Amino acid sequence: MTNNALFERRKKAVPRGVFNTAPIFAKSASGATITDVEGRVYIDFVGGIGVMNVGHCNPKVVEAIKTQAEKLVHSCFHVVMYEGYVALAEKLIELAPGDFEKKAALFNSGAEAVENAIKVARHATGRQGILAFDGAFHGRTLLAMSLTSKVKPYKLGFGPYAPEIYRQPYPYCYRCPVDCEYPSCGIKCVDVIKKSFIGNAAAEHLAAVIIEPVTGEGGFIVPPREYFPKLKALCEENGIVFIADEVQTGFGRTGSMLAMEHWGVIPDITVVAKSMGGGMPISGIVGRADLLDAPQIGGLGGTYGGNPVSCAASLAAIDELETHVLAKGQALAAKAQSAFKSWQEHYPLIGDVRGLGAMLALELVHDRTTKEPAPDKTQAMVARCRDNGLLLLACGNFGNVIRTLMPLVTSAEELEKGLEIMEEALAFVSAK
Repeated sequence: MTNNALFERRKKAVPRGVFNTAPIFAKSASGATITDVEGRVYIDFVGGIGVMNVGHCNPKVVEAIKTQAEKLVHSCFHVVMYEGYVALAEKLIELAPGDFEKKAALFNSGAEAVENAIKVARHATGRQGILAFDGAFHGRTLLAMSLTSKVKPYKLGFGPYAPEIYRQPYPYCYRCPVDCEYPSCGIKCVDVIKKSFIGNAAAEHLAAVIIEPVTGEGGFIVPPREYFPKLKALCEENGIVFIADEVQTGFGRTGSMLAMEHWGVIPDITVVAKSMGGGMPISGIVGRADLLDAPQIGGLGGTYGGNPVSCAASLAAIDELETHVLAKGQALAAKAQSAFKSWQEHYPLIGDVRGLGAMLALELVHDRTTKEPAPDKTQAMVARCRDNGLLLLACGNFGNVIRTLMPLVTSAEELEKGLEIMEEALAFVSAK
């Protein structure tokens, strides 16, 4: 079977709205590589969009899946409970910051966890308003899609959107939305939020602020070190629940188990998913017990939430991260960061290099002075890399950001080869 033959079948059977970034079909995957149906091997710097931090088909995760599948595949936790759900909830409580009493609930996807975090915040506070941010991506279900910022392709034609959602600028220092310059700005973007309580949504109406520690689809934007402490203080002053969406940033992607550790800020609720499951679908919310206990019995849940096979995979993936993968990822990130900074000195096409840990980005611009986005060059670079055996993704509101989400188990040789392919593609598109 060829990629082209399968793609023809795909076009007849699958709606066009289900997007694909590459015209290839996977046959197998291992560690940091994917092999397509024609036998070509690709180095993977995408990781299933941030899902495979512990690597494709991690042996410990696969073994946990097999063992659990032979015992119990599904009973529905709401009908007949099982230890795996409780054990994973306990692990999330251990990992989440804060010395207060915590609880955790499990679901299936990042979007589902986001929606339940909002439900909890609204029920606990008796308020309705939710503050989200420009550049945010929180999912594709109705409420999550409404929280998501970018209209096309994620929201176009799918309205009306969920009500009581308000939006403010994300701290995008490279393209400051409030016309300031860090660090002399005094983190004015938080002051803008405070002013919005007058003409946008009163503070006593807001149930929660939900924010990504580093934006995902929004372009891997990293707020300055003073931002989150100031934002959390504003929330505390006004009784607003602070929700950290760590769906993409969690479980080692930024060099720590959870990204908020970099700022020393303790969220009231943390949303987790993606690499939490080692490739299996699972998500959760973890945070203050008084908040999570607020909804009535039966108010939270779902038929497949915290599936036993997914719980087993998640516990194995977290163990792998804690024992050796997290440290390996930190070393990998240092090498990638060094390469990206070096490239910035040689290629004017690179306007900005940013990121935390192995969650890194190159923002490509036609002109460093005007910062005109270069989405054409970005897509050309992604295609060139794919042709040469490396899978990459673009992101950002302008489609001009190259992002890296490689498995943290990527070998030194695979990383070196992947970076070589990236630089060759960068030189190629720069010269055109």
